[in-house]
Amino acid sequence: MKYYKTRKEREHAVLIGLSIRPGLKRDVESHLDELARLAETAGALPVERFIQQLSRPYSATLVGSGFLDNIKTYVEENRIDTAIFDEELSPSQLRNIEKVLNCKILDRTNLILDIFATHARTAHARIQVELAQYRYLLPRLAGMWTHLERQKGGIGLRGPGETEIETDRRVIRDKIARLKKELERIDRQKSTQRRGRGKMVRVALVGYTNSGKSTLLNLLSNSDVPAEDRLFATLDTTVRKVVIKNLPFLLADTVGFIHKLPHFLVESFKATLDEVREADLLLHIVDISHPDYAAQVQVVEATLKELGGHNKPRLTLFNKIDILEGKEYGGENPDGFSIPPQKGEASFYISARAKTNIDILLRGLYEHVKAIHITRYPYHDFLY
Repeated sequence: MKYYKTRKEREHAVLIGLSIRPGLKRDVESHLDELARLAETAGALPVERFIQQLSRPYSATLVGSGFLDNIKTYVEENRIDTAIFDEELSPSQLRNIEKVLNCKILDRTNLILDIFATHARTAHARIQVELAQYRYLLPRLAGMWTHLERQKGGIGLRGPGETEIETDRRVIRDKIARLKKELERIDRQKSTQRRGRGKMVRVALVGYTNSGKSTLLNLLSNSDVPAEDRLFATLDTTVRKVVIKNLPFLLADTVGFIHKLPHFLVESFKATLDEVREADLLLHIVDISHPDYAAQVQVVEATLKELGGHNKPRLTLFNKIDILEGKEYGGENPDGFSIPPQKGEASFYISARAKTNIDILLRGLYEHVKAIHITRYPYHDFLY
């Protein structure tokens, strides 16, 4: 699949994927579609993609030498600035591939970190991103100076990678230790804030990145949290008070999940994701308009399990039904979609942007929050 150049000032990039097992090329194509969106979010222009099918990755260069030579020819003939791999590259693979292609080399993890560095607005988010960047940088220090000496600035090089290249491992470890202490201090502050909210019912929005969580938060809480059609527009947890009828509860928006989300990134964002762990009810937002929404649901399930929140009560909200093509809608559910709700909980088909079926969602949400509230405050019958 080719992409057309529209802006000469943007970095031109090629995308490289690896298909390990036969019959999974469609999955690799889907992952590269997402990688293309990540690259565009970071400011690059994907112009071509390459997929190699192998029984196992090559330890030295991930892909085969002949395949890498084909990419090199394309890179040289088309003056490509950056090659982005969908897999995480080891330090040695990174150096070996760069020697062959002679251009900037990024992997999916580095690309995600770059987007996080760009979107981090608060001091809390910036510290979390910086910690994740240093954790990624530490095993890759060898050869990094010559790698970045040739490539000044640009995608993948924002944050500590550009200003701290001369540091050694000891200095990096010291910085990681300092950032951990700072995050621990913030964790204590956040924990105090959560305790200060009393025993009010807490609901957390979770889901794949760009599934519409912030849009729904704005709708339910009458807020104006930035909600953009791009990946990882939200990095900081936002908590708002919501009242349905006369029943109040707290609603939290959280950072979106994504395929191959690095483990150390989850660790760095522990304080942010504590809202998921401590919530009484999860609202799992699914972008049903996405062709691979079922795979995205699996990613969210796996991430919730890693966070320890997979057994919490939840409602599954299939969002963006307004942009589904060729579907007729009857009542609550669009015809042709009958996905069983997760963990036996109720499901709703909605559009947060078009406000479709929101009244149905509010009634269902009210009943679930009320059930939790009655358990916590059995003598508050006057609320209902």
